[in-house]
Amino acid sequence: MAQTIFVLNGPNLNLLGLREPEIYGTDTLDDIGGRMQDRASELDLEIDLRQSNHEGHLIDWLHEAQSRRAKAVILNPGGLTHTSVALHDAVKGITTPVIEVHLSNPHAREEFRHTSFVGRAARGTIAGFGALSYLLALEAAASL
Repeated sequence: MAQTIFVLNGPNLNLLGLREPEIYGTDTLDDIGGRMQDRASELDLEIDLRQSNHEGHLIDWLHEAQSRRAKAVILNPGGLTHTSVALHDAVKGITTPVIEVHLSNPHAREEFRHTSFVGRAARGTIAGFGALSYLLALEAAASL
């Protein structure tokens, strides 16, 4: 049975492809998910791709990843990256490894984006490579 990687996406990531394409690119979340699924199949992994604009859903899904014994979680917390102590605590509270991912490089953007509460609890962070960031995170998750 293939191990599962949860791919969790936070607020506004449902707007990928439409929202600020000069920053986030023109790929939709479904486009990214399709490429991830193709690569996951090659790695004998399953992807469970989810998106919510609600912090509590992301926390519940992190807990679910733990209870379902997921191999890892790839988490793009969106704007919650810089504000959510609750997400930090949820990541820190599970033993499932969490890889934080971002399409853009937060350190090359506004100063308020330079602090990641999630990154302080995550196993690692991959950022700044557009949609490729997700595939790089998948490769990292597969190697854990």
